Amino acid sequence: MSTTTQEIPKEVLRLLEVPAPDDQCEAQLRGAACVWDGTPLTAETAVELGERRHRHLHGHFSTFPRGCVSCVADRAHRAVLDHCRMCEQCVEDGAICMVGRVLYRLVREGWRA
Repeated sequence: MSTTTQEIPKEVLRLLEVPAPDDQCEAQLRGAACVWDGTPLTAETAVELGERRHRHLHGHFSTFPRGCVSCVADRAHRAVLDHCRMCEQCVEDGAICMVGRVLYRLVREGWRA
């Protein structure tokens, strides 16, 4: 199951925090391994986490992290708990909040995997 960044809005991607580049191995930096647990990834098993910009001594550079479905579900679960407590839409009616719905979908996809 592959999930593209087109399916995950930028507002949600920002809530899925990834480790700093210094804390990642080469395979994680190039998207060949899960950014959180190092599991090897394929096009079918990877969840694209969008471009991340980083400051460097001489400017900026980008990484394109990817995660495995179970790690993305775990991070989405953490994010949905934090988000829904602070989101007025989620407090009133969770069905109207796009961010909460997408996070919940990511959690469900991880449970099915």
